[in-house]
Amino acid sequence: METEKIKCLIIGSGPAGYTAAIYASRANLAPVLYQGMEPGGQLTITTDIENFPGYPSGISGPAMMAEFEQQARKFGADIRGGIVTEADLSRRPFPVTVDGSKKIEAETLIVSTGATARYLPLESVQRFRGMGVSACATCDGFFYRGKRTAVVGGGDTACEEAVYLSTLCSHVCLIVRKDRLRASKAMQNRVMKTPNIEILFQYNVKEVLGDESGVTGATLEHCDGGEKGITVDGLFMAIGHYPNTAIFRGQIDLDPDGYIRTAPGTSRTNVPGVFAAGDVQDPVYRQAITAAASGCRAALDCERFLMVQGDETPNGNTRN
Repeated sequence: METEKIKCLIIGSGPAGYTAAIYASRANLAPVLYQGMEPGGQLTITTDIENFPGYPSGISGPAMMAEFEQQARKFGADIRGGIVTEADLSRRPFPVTVDGSKKIEAETLIVSTGATARYLPLESVQRFRGMGVSACATCDGFFYRGKRTAVVGGGDTACEEAVYLSTLCSHVCLIVRKDRLRASKAMQNRVMKTPNIEILFQYNVKEVLGDESGVTGATLEHCDGGEKGITVDGLFMAIGHYPNTAIFRGQIDLDPDGYIRTAPGTSRTNVPGVFAAGDVQDPVYRQAITAAASGCRAALDCERFLMVQGDETPNGNTRN
């Protein structure tokens, strides 16, 4: 099988990947984007998005990603289904394998493979994902104004989510499997001083309860074997994320949690010609708007890199 030569390969879709494709297309970089296992990224399991500028009436996650994809295609991006299964970053152009067989050589790579939220391994959790079970209070908390919610976790993220929800919801349960919080003292103090946050120590979620309209409650199990029922409309997972960087391990600079490190203020990695955008390099914000912004940055950095390398003339056309 003949190896395909590509100037700019974007790995992963979602706001970062599609935005990178829009900007790279307009710069005449002829980008090819492989969508990965979850075309559109995590937003495709989000029901309504109300905090992305330009959508005053809100929009569903799948509809937004369809519009991002449509706009990228309009400017000429070659968007393909498929999963990048191997990538060799030791030499440029970078040898890449798609779906275990198709061979590509890419002059530049933009990695926008995202990060995956950790969910409890319960059938009922999976059943109610997008129907009351969420992994992002900033994204979905607005829909639970005046309602009862719960957060699972005991670290800084869980405490931050609980405090955020406490400003919107009538009551927030913080479900902690240990007998203490792992969060910083400052965050612990904020939680303890918030009157509508109830901490349930040494409890695990045994089952999420609900009906066709969504979550209605949960059954919790104490470490001593006792059970407790709670009534909630929303259940938020705050037990961490894992970046989708497995195929790059040992080849690129990652932080201790596996996120790709980029030079401050840029999308550049420690491998020349490889750029990272979106949640795969952002363990802090994890928002659609910040992912899209980083996708823009990655495409611009990629364009400048190719110009400096002599692969591009100033107007973006390939040198002969």
